[in-house]
Amino acid sequence: MTPLGQSEGVINVEHWAEIRRLYLSEQLGVKTIGRRLGLARNTVRSALASDVPPKYERERAGSRVDEFEPAIRKLLTQFPDMPATVIAERVGWVHSSSVLRARVAVLRPLFRPADPADRTTYARGEIVQCDLWFPGRVVPVGPVMVDPPVLTMVAAYSGFIMALLLPSRTTGDLVAGMWQLLAGLGGVPKMLVWDNESGIGQHRRLTLGARSFAGTLGTRIYQAAPRDPETKGVVERANGFLGTSFMPGRSFTGPGDYNAQLAAWLQRANARLLRRTGAQPGVRVAADVAGMGVLPPVAPTVGMRVQVWLARDYYVRIAGNDYSVDPSVIGRLVDVHAGLGEVVVTCAKRSRGDPWAVLGHPGDDHRSRARGDRRRAAHGLPGPDRGDPRPGRGGDRDRGPGAQRLRRCVRPVRAYLAAGPPEPAGRAMSAPMTATGRKDVAGQVAFYARELKAR
Repeated sequence: MTPLGQSEGVINVEHWAEIRRLYLSEQLGVKTIGRRLGLARNTVRSALASDVPPKYERERAGSRVDEFEPAIRKLLTQFPDMPATVIAERVGWVHSSSVLRARVAVLRPLFRPADPADRTTYARGEIVQCDLWFPGRVVPVGPVMVDPPVLTMVAAYSGFIMALLLPSRTTGDLVAGMWQLLAGLGGVPKMLVWDNESGIGQHRRLTLGARSFAGTLGTRIYQAAPRDPETKGVVERANGFLGTSFMPGRSFTGPGDYNAQLAAWLQRANARLLRRTGAQPGVRVAADVAGMGVLPPVAPTVGMRVQVWLARDYYVRIAGNDYSVDPSVIGRLVDVHAGLGEVVVTCAKRSRGDPWAVLGHPGDDHRSRARGDRRRAAHGLPGPDRGDPRPGRGGDRDRGPGAQRLRRCVRPVRAYLAAGPPEPAGRAMSAPMTATGRKDVAGQVAFYARELKAR
């Protein structure tokens, strides 16, 4: 940079302010100021003639896109939301796309209509805004860290926040979560505002579960337009509040611990002073609930309900988890109800377990019984006679309880024959002994087959 005083007409803000001070306050002449500061007289005169601080401005060299700007403006006049890639194709742009995108970003706001955001006033008991918030992979489920959704609901009039961790974002879990939070609130608002969540509905068409839930409660579910978060800005701010005030510095042992910590924190969060209303949400919510409708006398149908045929492995799969069922109902139609806290499987209105353990969890009696059958079969011992689980189905299942017991014995022994018997600890088993062992096991299977047929 050229030193100050060697280039005429170039000064910084400090010298410009000093020149004006010496001239206006000290009543010094132009020559005196120039000698004191080491500046040319014309530089001093330029500083005194300027009412704004000096600013370096470089003359614009121009760009390749300048000649295409009239065509771009013409397209944006007719189609303000036309993508930059389509504009490049229409105007014949063959150079770098980043240069054209930068110019389109500058010109597009000139042709888009104004989109003002007004301040909304909410009435008591009218609106509850709903949304899903994802805290990240911080919740352990077994050996895996998962990122389950958190259902957040905020009463718009009072600002009262309700939240609950859900197993998934399916319709059954969303409806069950809404019912649990509204039942805790003690009232039904006139409208539930959602975005285009797939479990609630898309393209302004609600899912069957969401329509049934709204009809039972006597309320309306309104879905906001796509890419319009301002419609439910109250719950969006609550999601941000959860991320900045609840999550930092916390660790969880499971979904239950997450909901317990969240419930304790929400009591303090709803006791704070809300700037928008000037009152505490926990105090203002009483007037909000007073303006809501009453809860229905009969609870709505929530959760996921399916009917499946129980296969021979006596497991049902719900949301990626396998749940064991009593083997006595193999081949029969069972009703599966998956709620927020448990999975209940019933057959002919009779519960087959409450709750059910996830596959791999110890202590399941059904799996322990099956493991006992396999051990008895591997050692050549007959299993207990439990009868035919599917009478009248044809094949070997129509031959009475003996055929079922034979199948329980033979299947594990086949795996035993393929792998060979276990070697005794401390010594190796020779090939003749291995062959003899396999032969003996096969003979035992044949013996039990003959005994069962004789019966």
